[in-house]
Amino acid sequence: MIEAGFWGLVSGSALILGALIAWFFALPQRLIAGIMALGAGVLISAVAFDLVDEALQQGGIGATAAGFIGGALLFTMANIVIARQGARHRKRSGWNEQERQPHVDSGGGLAIAVGALIDGIPESIVIGVSLLDGGSVSTVTVAAVFLSNVPEGLSSAAGMKKAGRGPAYIFGVWTGIALASGLAAMLGNVALAGAAPETLAAVTAVAAGAILAMLVDTMIPEATEETHDYSGLIATIGFLSAFMLSKWGG
Repeated sequence: MIEAGFWGLVSGSALILGALIAWFFALPQRLIAGIMALGAGVLISAVAFDLVDEALQQGGIGATAAGFIGGALLFTMANIVIARQGARHRKRSGWNEQERQPHVDSGGGLAIAVGALIDGIPESIVIGVSLLDGGSVSTVTVAAVFLSNVPEGLSSAAGMKKAGRGPAYIFGVWTGIALASGLAAMLGNVALAGAAPETLAAVTAVAAGAILAMLVDTMIPEATEETHDYSGLIATIGFLSAFMLSKWGG
């Protein structure tokens, strides 16, 4: 349980790192988008070769398929609600253009925070589940989540800063979400201890479906907008790197 919480906190701490970068530096938009494209490729690999494959081996095709579609539906519905509250572009790479900022001064800041939590809960639960029965944490999954969280913390914190939010508010929000990520990993580990293989498969598949839906809805469009013709190549490099890491690690 403690180890699960630690790795969940590590992955969530990327939000704080992103916020720190946004507070002290002004990075090129293409660099931020490139990190996002790389993270998207790594996450796609984690979904395909770690999460879905693991769910299939644990519970069969029925539980895997049902959980996968269910996760995508849950994320999509939650994302629609959050987007209407001002967090549509919470992973926006073009964070230094005033007209493209979420309305963080009119309640959107909270929506962004909730959106980041929705993005991170499935990832954290997967981390917690992976440590059940003496298993080891997936390095690929932790790395993928970390890479996807950096640009989100960066872009959202920059928007909050432009709206006049102080450091206590900005870093308080992202520290709280990082802690929540660790807590979600711990709860996933404790709540699912001793669960049937079909249940674990369904939960893992739900997380995988939610992550894939998040990628297509938020990360990939924002990465492509700034990196243009290079986003596919960068994502491919991320995918291949994660695939090779998972095979070497196994």
